[in-house]
Amino acid sequence: MLQVMTSNESQFRPLRLTHEVFSPAELTELCQRIIASGVLGRSKHYSAMLEYLVRCSIADKSPKEIELAIDVLGRGEDFDVSADSAVRVYMHQLRKKLKTYYENHELDVEYQIVIPKGKYTLAASSAQPAPSSVVVSQGLLSRLSLNTGLLVAVVLLLSANLFYMFNQSNDLNEQALQVVSAHPIWGSVLSDDQPILLVMGDYYIFGELNANGNIARMVREFNVNSSSDLEDLQFSDIQRTENYLDLDLSYMPEGSAFALAKIVPILQRSGKSVNITMMSDLTTADIRSNHIVYIGYISALEKLTTMTFAGSGLRIGRSYDELFNVRTAEYYTSDAGLPEEGEPFRDFGMFSTFPASSETQVILISGMRDAGLMHTAQALSNYDALNDLVVAIDSDTDEAVASFEALYEVYGVDRLNFEAELIYADLLDTGKIWGTPQASSLN
Repeated sequence: MLQVMTSNESQFRPLRLTHEVFSPAELTELCQRIIASGVLGRSKHYSAMLEYLVRCSIADKSPKEIELAIDVLGRGEDFDVSADSAVRVYMHQLRKKLKTYYENHELDVEYQIVIPKGKYTLAASSAQPAPSSVVVSQGLLSRLSLNTGLLVAVVLLLSANLFYMFNQSNDLNEQALQVVSAHPIWGSVLSDDQPILLVMGDYYIFGELNANGNIARMVREFNVNSSSDLEDLQFSDIQRTENYLDLDLSYMPEGSAFALAKIVPILQRSGKSVNITMMSDLTTADIRSNHIVYIGYISALEKLTTMTFAGSGLRIGRSYDELFNVRTAEYYTSDAGLPEEGEPFRDFGMFSTFPASSETQVILISGMRDAGLMHTAQALSNYDALNDLVVAIDSDTDEAVASFEALYEVYGVDRLNFEAELIYADLLDTGKIWGTPQASSLN
């Protein structure tokens, strides 16, 4: 059933109670333009759902949630709408994608199609005029003389509006943060009394002395991640390593700071104790007694590498800038390490969550390089992106949400991210985490 909303109405009204907005042919053509624009993404479900809603609108029918689940998502007759929110999540995402379409296409149309909140029907929304306060202000400004009193009044009004907008923005941020922290994906580490340990993926570095005994350069070796590792290396190859010096130093990628700023406010919402440590200092006892939230490169996972890939459909490829999809035999390779100035690059961000024990959970926010790491943190701090993950694994049960992995493909230029897409998501085989260890890299 197609409905119409005007700027003076507080609710949507059926089309048959107002004037015609779209003919069946126009509505069908509009649907195809939206699909052809690519805004709906790769998932076939979004285009199928939009086409289904268009057919229902033309037939003057308002579909039920169970009908959408069966006819569009392919669920069975026993689908339980009270236990499975798949239809609601897809509808939420489709509503957002339609909004994105009109922000980038058909900017001068009189009416846009929308999905009213809480409904499973299409509606035609009239283009919204500028807020009345702005129109009045423009009229006043056009008639203002250089009267000091009027200018002062205008400045005060503008200041008041800015103050109001700033406070409103803060309130919205706080509300958004509250919604994100209550999401089931974060619930596995925020909803109990277990302490949280934030683990930063750092890189251990040591010094190399020159002939004069001075430090000539800093060295990073993937197999040397602590002072004890350096000591073992020195004992195993004294001739090569006699000039290596332990400086007790480590460093973190630039993207870690951005990710930290996104994730810490979410963790603080729990009101629980949140401690922080470096990966080089992480112990087995830490994993056993804390929820672990990891932020850093995939190459810095170190002690968590085996657990991360034990039940995974991914493997470390020919380097830490590459992952291998075991099922499809596809390689995901980052070229964001040393991008040429002005040249586009591709990076990958990885998210994974799994139980480390019967009482503790691990959440990994990582990337091959900064672009992937930063986007993964951005996604995990955004409610819509969290819902995208739930949709991608095609389940919102507690067991699934607590044990799955996802991969983002991120594009950018000159160290700036421009576009990202969720390209892989799958459930983990958690039984293998504490079973027979699997190789974490390809032979």
